[in-house]
Amino acid sequence: MPRDAINDLQAFLAVAREQSFTKAATKLGVSQSALSHTVRGLEAQLGVRLLTRTTRSVAPTPAGDRLLTTMGPLLDEIEAGMAALSEFRDKPAGTIRITTGEHAAHTVLWPAVERLLPDYPDIKVELDLNNGLTDIVAGRYDAGVRLGEQVAKDMVAVRIGPDARMAVVGAPSYFANRPRPRTPEDLTSHDCIGLRMQSGGLLTWEFEKGDREVKARVEGRLVFNSTLMALEAAVAGYGLAYLLEDRVQACLADGRLVRVLADWCPPFSGYHLYYPSRRQPTPAFTLLVDALRHRG
Repeated sequence: MPRDAINDLQAFLAVAREQSFTKAATKLGVSQSALSHTVRGLEAQLGVRLLTRTTRSVAPTPAGDRLLTTMGPLLDEIEAGMAALSEFRDKPAGTIRITTGEHAAHTVLWPAVERLLPDYPDIKVELDLNNGLTDIVAGRYDAGVRLGEQVAKDMVAVRIGPDARMAVVGAPSYFANRPRPRTPEDLTSHDCIGLRMQSGGLLTWEFEKGDREVKARVEGRLVFNSTLMALEAAVAGYGLAYLLEDRVQACLADGRLVRVLADWCPPFSGYHLYYPSRRQPTPAFTLLVDALRHRG
């Protein structure tokens, strides 16, 4: 296949995946007008319309979907094969793209990256922070980081953190005139701080004790899409928050928060790095996986 044809296909794939000429042009490092010219040239060469363009959005046509499905994985494998050649360099090199939640990025990923980068100046790392369950194949990420129970069964999963627990917490001032909940059902009479997920829904407050599993229906005056904001609101006495245990430990230790329902919050599988089983790891990726691997 001529080199120009590969470049044209890569340009189309970038636009189709990003569904935006602006975002695709930024990712490819070209001007938007040049990218649009390239895609129009490919459409003219093939004799079919590949993208439907409006003033607000860009989406693949049926022909574009077919091209995306058939050629996308092939070009991804070519790129992976080229990247794998870095093992013949003196030191591993290349860019590693990972999608992760903010908490995992701060507590697990960044400490490992910070240790790795000084010794490997040719390795670049891009962390995309979001709380959604991103499709890492469609998004062309090398890997994702999520809690173990959220990882799809067809992925290779590497444990990178210890078991985790959720914690229900509130400020002493909040409990000054309210009884502390003893069961999840008691939460119906409390002001609970909601956490909006990237999918649009609210995080479900899940509990387990013995043979009982409870998904509590909670309500409150505040909803955030940031765990940091939920924590701040809880410390300020505006309600109960449902957060990862290590996120609230410092506030529990110094008395700013009080924990309740601890016996209803058992440990569960912690953070895992995951990637497709067919993926051919590059030396740079293998180094990062080893740096992240949990050995506790």
